Amino acid sequence: MAIPDTPGTNVTVEDLDASNPIPDGYVLLDVREQDEWEAGHAPGAVHIPMGELPARMDDIPEGELVVVCRSGGRSARSVAWLNQAGFDAYNLVSGMKGWEAAGLPVTRDDGGAAAVL
Repeated sequence: MAIPDTPGTNVTVEDLDASNPIPDGYVLLDVREQDEWEAGHAPGAVHIPMGELPARMDDIPEGELVVVCRSGGRSARSVAWLNQAGFDAYNLVSGMKGWEAAGLPVTRDDGGAAAVL
């Protein structure tokens, strides 16, 4: 499985390789709120809440972006905005709920038990 070649395309967890879900050249951008991030997130993800994207353009990493939220709604809106702003972004349609259900890793910065809110 692989991430599609066309920015703006939806990506499912089935498209991801469980041994390396976010391949080299891609960045997982988590647009959930701070409390959701703190409860549990994908290792190596970059956190910029959806509402902060316009003000934090300089913080958006280079590379192709796989954008994730809880279940796919906020990430879809973020992908539309990011692509219009010139980024190459893809929506992870099942969000962190799908990520967790697929058995992909979820972590917390404080080392506690991770959960997806």
